[in-house]
Amino acid sequence: MFRGITSHDYYYSLLLISFLLVSSAISSAYSWGVLNVNYKYAGRQRSFSDLIEHDSHRQLRILAGVDLPLGGSGRPDGVGLYYAKIGIGTPPKDYYVQVDTGSDIMWVNCIQCKECPKRSSLGIDLTLYDIKDSATGKLVSCDQEFCYAINGGPLAGCTANMSCPYLEIYGDGSSTAGYFVKDIVLYDRVSGNLETSSANGSVIFGCGATQSGNLDSSNEEALDGILGFGKSNSSMISQLASSGNVKKMFAHCLDGVNGGGIFAIGHVVQPKVNMTPLVPNQPHYNVNMTAVQVGHDFLNLTTDIFEAGDRKGTIIDSGTTLAYLPDMVYEPLVSKILSQQPSLKLQTVHDEYTCFQYSASLDEGFPNITFHFENSVILKVYPHEYLFPFNGLWCVGWQNSGMQSRDRKNMTLLGDLVLSNKLVLYDLENQSIGWTEYNCSSSIQVLDERTGTVHLIGYHYISSACHLNAQLIIILILLVTLLHYLDN
Repeated sequence: MFRGITSHDYYYSLLLISFLLVSSAISSAYSWGVLNVNYKYAGRQRSFSDLIEHDSHRQLRILAGVDLPLGGSGRPDGVGLYYAKIGIGTPPKDYYVQVDTGSDIMWVNCIQCKECPKRSSLGIDLTLYDIKDSATGKLVSCDQEFCYAINGGPLAGCTANMSCPYLEIYGDGSSTAGYFVKDIVLYDRVSGNLETSSANGSVIFGCGATQSGNLDSSNEEALDGILGFGKSNSSMISQLASSGNVKKMFAHCLDGVNGGGIFAIGHVVQPKVNMTPLVPNQPHYNVNMTAVQVGHDFLNLTTDIFEAGDRKGTIIDSGTTLAYLPDMVYEPLVSKILSQQPSLKLQTVHDEYTCFQYSASLDEGFPNITFHFENSVILKVYPHEYLFPFNGLWCVGWQNSGMQSRDRKNMTLLGDLVLSNKLVLYDLENQSIGWTEYNCSSSIQVLDERTGTVHLIGYHYISSACHLNAQLIIILILLVTLLHYLDN
């Protein structure tokens, strides 16, 4: 029988609405995700030996990976500056992987591996992937299209009933080997206190069974693997895009002040970014640099100076620490910088770093450096970014690639030194890349291609959402208290 609405019903309805509001707020706050990247050296000063060893290994890796017949060229050992947590499998398990734009395949260490690292000094728990623990895990056989594509055709001795193998041998002597598997990857899952409504996709990745050199158990700063976001069809972003899950676009914003940052998959619509075309037929993210400006003055350079051997243009690589310039760029650049303070007493540290004592404001005493690229895109680097402290000195972060080994001689490579505190957008749909100065601890807007809605993501949005949820929970508690009072 129908009865009238009592005061008890009224407050009970308010209670239900409050529950719905809280649930809705939580859902909307976490409806889009990013990879929350962590910086390996956050909270501690990097030593020169750290920088030298890191960049040496890194450059050997990305250059050696150009002509490898199998897979990409990623390695998750001490060369990894930025790493993130992702989920793999059903039910998902957490894996810490290097986020790397300089390599293609994704791979993680597997249960069969005997020489894989068991612990890490980074304060993370390492996990070995076991296909038997995942309801969605499948082996990739030698007769599958992926195996043909990554090997350039059928692999000798590999039959239809065998797993498709991978092998990587790097320029520093390290190697990794295993086989390919296919499983669900939660690509928008993040670390920290941000939970998402998990978007996922099936991705083929390497299952590492044998590691040697800097990839084995001797590596103290180990990770579980690598998340390759390179240009090839085998990369994670290419696989997700080919299945229609996402646009072939991603962005990163690396916080050079606090360490860490964000890594977003999808179409970033805010902030706006000016784009420059990628150099075609290059294995990495290369762009054409057209000029170098020191303060108000342009260096007298020819554009072909930025091409070394078969390498065309300038490599953009967030996995490298410093910035490397050809000898004919480095010498006039550093001379122009130091000429602003002719009274400096220069000293050389570790046989290659130019250092000096200076107590005044860096940004007032030294010039900005501006790199110019096609489509009038510029990249400005401030003195506090290209000068860094060491034992009471300030040292120049620019490096002379003319002094490097034969494979790396006179290449142009811009790394973390110039990419930190900038949102860098990779648009593989239109074969272009761009960047803009940005506070990487704030928020960015990403378009959800499925719904056409724009989502705000980033640390600022997390804190705002948590603040909103806290308010609603307080309201909920008050209503529960009121309802209890009415019942009594």
